[in-house]
Amino acid sequence: MDTGTAILIVGSLIVVLLVVALVSMFAKLRGVEARRAESSDALAKVEADSIKLRAAAQTDADEARAQARREVDELKAKALAEIEEMRAKATSDAEQARKRSDQLGADLRDQRADLERREQRVVEREERVDADARSLEEREQELEVQFAALEARKVELDNLEAERREILERAAQLTADQAKAELIASVEEQAKREATLLVRDIEREAQENGQARAREIITLAIQRLASEQTAESVVSVLHLPGDEMKGRIIGREGRNIRAFEQVTGVNLIIDDTPEAVLLSCFDPVRREVARLTLEELVLDGRIHPHRIEEQYEKSKAEVEALCVRAGEDALVEVGISEMHPDLVALLGRLRYRTSYGQNVLKHLIESAHLAGMMAGELGMDIKLAKRCALLHDIGKALTHEVDGSHALIGAEIARRYGENDDVIHAIEAHHNEVELRTVEAVLTQAADAISGGRPGARRESLEAYVKRLERLEEISMSYEGVEKVFAMQAGREIRVMVLPDVVDDIQAQVLARDIAKKVEEELTYPGQIRITVVRESRSTEFAR
Repeated sequence: MDTGTAILIVGSLIVVLLVVALVSMFAKLRGVEARRAESSDALAKVEADSIKLRAAAQTDADEARAQARREVDELKAKALAEIEEMRAKATSDAEQARKRSDQLGADLRDQRADLERREQRVVEREERVDADARSLEEREQELEVQFAALEARKVELDNLEAERREILERAAQLTADQAKAELIASVEEQAKREATLLVRDIEREAQENGQARAREIITLAIQRLASEQTAESVVSVLHLPGDEMKGRIIGREGRNIRAFEQVTGVNLIIDDTPEAVLLSCFDPVRREVARLTLEELVLDGRIHPHRIEEQYEKSKAEVEALCVRAGEDALVEVGISEMHPDLVALLGRLRYRTSYGQNVLKHLIESAHLAGMMAGELGMDIKLAKRCALLHDIGKALTHEVDGSHALIGAEIARRYGENDDVIHAIEAHHNEVELRTVEAVLTQAADAISGGRPGARRESLEAYVKRLERLEEISMSYEGVEKVFAMQAGREIRVMVLPDVVDDIQAQVLARDIAKKVEEELTYPGQIRITVVRESRSTEFAR
């Protein structure tokens, strides 16, 4: 906005304000005249009132005029001040615009100079490119001349080669293709003969070195592993604080010892051994539960049938917790950090399982160390080899519950809990139920053989004895109405607990005879076996 326009706007505002003031004043004057006319008509008879009214009207008119003048003066002063302010601002904007214009002009001059310099460089570059293009054209012409000379030389050489080939074919009485085929056949036959000799030498050397290397690896693994040479026993010894405790264990008329053997299924032997009793049972888990039960009863001092049953249940839960802890300790010892919790619990249950007198969990740990050592010698994955060997007998934790080979059962368990395919294959192949396909499976089989074959590791007679006791219990449990069965007295006695509501006294006698007959038909054993059928009825009431 320029100065002239601002002045015109301010003048227009002043005129508008003056017009508004005059209109207001004229309106007031018209009101006064109207009142005057009304006063003249209404009060014509009273001249004094008319004079007073006229004087008042005159006074009001003078005051209105004075007020209008004052307002006009104020508006004029305000408009002049705004005009001055706008003029100063317009002057400042004009100065800034002039400076900006000067700056833009300088920038344009600089950009024009820069563009001129660039145009000059482009022109110079184009001149150089033209010169290079002319040089390349000259070089291309020279190369075309040389290429033509080379083509002529090539034709000449081809003619000489054809003449030479014709001379050689006439001399050898063979064409070039025939000579080439004979040469290739000769070279191929010689190469096959040399390759056959090389393969034979390599196979012979690999077989000789492989056997020596395998013996060296197995020997080093055996030398580096230090294991216990003891086998599991079927008898546990519990030391007592004094011989008087034996009488409390036996109870009045032997009721405590009978209740203990009936509840736990373990034979309690109290002989002349000072301050000690023996617990005999082929099942190590059952024997451990009985040992913990009797140990707590001895510490507590209260020994009676009801207390025996309570402590037996607590000991069973404690053994289960010990199994989980044993599985975790085995993982730590071997160096494996991750495994499914259910698989760890199954692994811990093997702490109380034996194979030919060898503790299965110790056997697995020992096999894992052996497999890891051999894998390290071969430069393979040590952790994978240890995992395969540690789990290869996991199926033995369920062999008394699931029918089938423990290798196939273990493979199914590992598959169910998301183990690696190599681990599953090593488990199912360690007894050659399936064909070996991986090196880890071979190492697992070798570690299993070393651990089980070392001196003192296993005893064949104990395994046969345990199997006979298990079969005695299986035969007795196959009859209807049987609640629990315990093989006792080293297999010379079977105690069968029946349900009193299902089996009466006469059926109990028949059941004992049937079991004895079936045992005679199926098993071979020295001496005789006593079958005792126990039918017991209990009535319980509470006094309140």
